[in-house]
Amino acid sequence: LVMLYPLLWMISASFKPSTDVFSDTGLIPAIWQVHNYSSGWTALSQPFHVYLWNSLVIAFFNVVGNLLSCSMAAYAFARLRFRGRKVFFTAMLGTMLLPGQVVLIPQYVIFAQLGWLNTYLPLTVPAFFATNAFFVFLLVQFMRNLPMELQDAAKIDGAGAFRTYWSVVMPLAAPAMATVAIFTAISSWGDFFGPLLYLTDPKLFTVPLALKEFVSSSGSSSWGPMFAMSVVSLLPVVAFFFIGQKYLVNGIATTGMK
Repeated sequence: LVMLYPLLWMISASFKPSTDVFSDTGLIPAIWQVHNYSSGWTALSQPFHVYLWNSLVIAFFNVVGNLLSCSMAAYAFARLRFRGRKVFFTAMLGTMLLPGQVVLIPQYVIFAQLGWLNTYLPLTVPAFFATNAFFVFLLVQFMRNLPMELQDAAKIDGAGAFRTYWSVVMPLAAPAMATVAIFTAISSWGDFFGPLLYLTDPKLFTVPLALKEFVSSSGSSSWGPMFAMSVVSLLPVVAFFFIGQKYLVNGIATTGMK
């Protein structure tokens, strides 16, 4: 109930006049303003579906990138034997202890020199290079528990490393892959700092940046429409979670088990 109350309050505030959002503390609005949703949809420089589409594009490419690159890296660490494997794996885990603020300026300088500012490239391209060590570690723990006999059988049948990865390991790792996909989609959808840092064109803004535009620097804000669009922005994430909920639970429950 404690966790759900802010969500219920936000839904209630989305139907209240802006003047009653903070003065009326009840969850049932005294005055119902359904038009907050219609006015919030067109209140900014672009219709709100533009921002929803922008966030969807970024989330899609991040999901695809993390699934491909992190699974390949995890397969190499978990199933292949090569010189320096433990050293590289330890170094990868060490990056999880590195604060993001430490590499923020070097990353920005690199992306600026590449001419990627005010594009989606800084927000999507890194996902295709297995830059998320947590997802790699999650998949490594899952793949280590798969029977080695399956890989040996595939090798006897003439399958190489990539064919074994694609045809044997990937189908068996579906629960862990679904976990990575859900976590990536949710984090990409709610990312505020990345788009704020790299995007300046309002046509490229994502949902979090669009919601920020409802709050003016002078303090006069359209609270009702802003909360209405906040509710709308939650719907894709909630739908995605419920669709993959079974795989998410299975992936977390079985990762690291012997």
